[in-house]
Amino acid sequence: MSLHVLLGVYAAVLGLIVGSYLNVVIYRLPRGISTVFPRSCCPGCGAPIRAVDNLPLLSFLVLGGRCRSCRARISWRYPLIEAATAALFVSCFLRFGLTFEAPAAALFCALMLVLAVIDVDHLILPDAITWPAILLGIFLQPLLPWARLWDGPWGAVAGAVCGAALGAGILLAVWGGWYLLRHEEGMGLGDVKMLAAIGAFLGWKGVAVSLFFAALSGATVGLALMAWGGYGARSKLPFGAFLALGGLVALFAGEPLVQAYARWL
Repeated sequence: MSLHVLLGVYAAVLGLIVGSYLNVVIYRLPRGISTVFPRSCCPGCGAPIRAVDNLPLLSFLVLGGRCRSCRARISWRYPLIEAATAALFVSCFLRFGLTFEAPAAALFCALMLVLAVIDVDHLILPDAITWPAILLGIFLQPLLPWARLWDGPWGAVAGAVCGAALGAGILLAVWGGWYLLRHEEGMGLGDVKMLAAIGAFLGWKGVAVSLFFAALSGATVGLALMAWGGYGARSKLPFGAFLALGGLVALFAGEPLVQAYARWL
C-alpha cells in the first residue's frame, strides 16, 4: 500500500474520530453542557455508552442503530456527521496534500459543519465557536496563502483582518438596513460573526464566493419550501447552514471560481 493511500486512510480515521466529538459539541453546547464531562450516554435510558460501543460509525453498524441497554433507536445523523467529517478530511488531504494547509482546511471544515448543524437545530450560531474561529483564522494566516494581501506574515494577517472585517461589514449592513426598514431583525448577529470567521480564514475572495453561494442556495431552498407549503415569506431559515456550504465551496474551489469570473469580465 502506497504512502499516499495510507495517509488518506489516516485522514479518514481522524475524520471519524473528530466527527464523533462534533456530535457531542452539536448536542451539548447549545444546551450549556460540558463537551468533556460527563461521559456520553443514551438519550433514551441514560445508560453510559461503553467504550466499545463508542467507536465512530462502526459501533452504530454493529449495534444495528440501537442502544445496547434499552434498544432505543439511535439517530442516523450521528454516523452521517462522522462520515461527512471523514469525507471532508480526506478531501482536504487530496486538495492540499502534505502541507500545513491540509490540517488548517480540516479545522475550517469541522467548524463549518458544527455551526451548520447547530443552526439547523436551534437557529443559533454560538459565540463559543464563532469568536474563536475568527481568532484562529487570523492567527493561522502567516502559515497559509489563502488570505494574504502581500508577501510576508503581516500581509497574511492584514488579509485575514480585512476578510473578517468585510464579511462582518456586509452582513452587518444588511442587518442594519433591514432593521431600519422593517423594525425587526432579518438575520441573527451570529451570521455576521460566522461570515467574519470565513473571511478570517479565506480572505475577501472567500467572503465573496461564500456569500454568493450562501445567498443562491438559501434563496433556492426558501423558494422550494414556500412552493411546497409550510413556509412563508417571514419564516426563518438557518442561514448559517448556507454560509457553511458557501465556505466549503470557497475553500475547495474559490480561487478557480474567482479567476474564471475575472476572465469572463
